Amino acid sequence: MRGMPLFTGVGVALVTLFSEDGTLDAPATADLAAQLVGLGVRCVLVAGTTGEAAALTAEERDALVGAVRAAVPAEVPVLAGTGAPTGRQAAELTERAFAAGADAVLVLSPAGVPDPRPYYDAVAKAAPGPLLAYHFPGASAPGIPVDLLPDLPVSGLKDSSGDAGRLLHERDVFAGDLYTGATSLVGLCGAVGSAGALVAVANLAPEDAAAAFAGDAEAQVRLAAVDRTASADFPAGYKRAAAERFGTSVVTRVGG
Repeated sequence: MRGMPLFTGVGVALVTLFSEDGTLDAPATADLAAQLVGLGVRCVLVAGTTGEAAALTAEERDALVGAVRAAVPAEVPVLAGTGAPTGRQAAELTERAFAAGADAVLVLSPAGVPDPRPYYDAVAKAAPGPLLAYHFPGASAPGIPVDLLPDLPVSGLKDSSGDAGRLLHERDVFAGDLYTGATSLVGLCGAVGSAGALVAVANLAPEDAAAAFAGDAEAQVRLAAVDRTASADFPAGYKRAAAERFGTSVVTRVGG
């Protein structure tokens, strides 16, 4: 499943914007995506963990994908989060995401499953385009064992564990596109030749994220400092920080 990476550089794990009454504001979300692309973002992930995917209906996910795909240039891939508790559910979300205009999907491993190979096999059968696995034990433990990565029918992996040793292990044994979801490892990813980063902090500091990936140590330090504050209250902290810069909504559904 090797080939050109889905993207190289920094992608954004996009926040999902809501109106004051809590209804989805897909146009505003798409507008934010377009602004971030204009500031150097190379990929837009919608309906991911930062995008409050668990609080979205299937129809809202479709609307988000369609709106963002229409708002950003064709060469910027739109990645849709389609992880679910079962392979059947994830496969259905995957089919819908591609039908709505997604260029690829990111699939979080299921909670409580030590061997996710059957799960990813089921999702792969429903995916007409690139499928990326997602290792994030903080959100869905236990995650994906490194030694199983070569057996997965995926073209890439996002690792949000923040474990530098694991990232280097993955870089050594995994032939697919490797992306970090950890702000602290953006520079390391660039230094070891990984494909890129898919980070929530790119909602508010896309320029420093891109600079850190390119090897700017000062930018990496600034990026980590910004993220420490924004990530302390997830996902509301990222929304407040994005609002300070872009005037976007701070309304969240998670925890509401």
